[in-house]
Amino acid sequence: MINTPDRNQSILIADDEPLARDRLRRLVEALPGYRVCGEASDGNTALQRVAELEPDILLLDIRMPDMDGMEAAARLARLANPPALIFCTAYDHYAIQAFDVHAVAYLLKPVRKEALANALARAGRVNRVQLQALTSQSQQNDDQIAVKTHRGTELIDLTDIVYCEADQKYVTLHHTHGDTVCDYTLKELENAYPHHLLRIHRHTLVGVRFIQALHRSPEGHSDILLRQDLGTLQVSRRHVSTVRQWLQDQQPG
Repeated sequence: MINTPDRNQSILIADDEPLARDRLRRLVEALPGYRVCGEASDGNTALQRVAELEPDILLLDIRMPDMDGMEAAARLARLANPPALIFCTAYDHYAIQAFDVHAVAYLLKPVRKEALANALARAGRVNRVQLQALTSQSQQNDDQIAVKTHRGTELIDLTDIVYCEADQKYVTLHHTHGDTVCDYTLKELENAYPHHLLRIHRHTLVGVRFIQALHRSPEGHSDILLRQDLGTLQVSRRHVSTVRQWLQDQQPG
């Protein structure tokens, strides 16, 4: 029996062969509870797509040009909460290495629908455990976030974060004491700290303590005016209503 996830999980497909990507897409789309959010044809592009799209699960080939799947997986394994990883390859001699990068499953091509469904179900359970761990950490220490940097582990007060900005592979926390690059994704930060950070753009979360007002520019763009004369941040059309509702909720009685 195939377990269906309780929500649609996003899947990124990384394979240098278009026909292989098409086959995996058809298999995924035939399974309830999953959707393909994007594709990549090499390891470098896969890393960029992970940062941009924040998929729940990555279906990753190994033999690819430029950066192969194993190197890409090793880099993803260093992230605080990477997507669950499933290798889909024609070669069986990488299976031992797959365990080193914490792959959930190792599927041989041609990938069968039943095998993929079982692997996706396991991947979903892994992601929920990861999310629960991050949320638990935030509940234990709701005022600070621990970020690993080249200087070691840095503790940043959540109330000091002005905004978080995603740029390709990393997220930068802009706070009152400077800028800190972290390996959390925006989705992880948004889910773990909903009382401190508000999504205003695909690439941006804003610290709610710094929201002063929502303005519409002469060009028709919506912007958040930040407190302490820290400037403005653009709000995407998709998130304007969320910001407006948040501001209304702050109004007394």
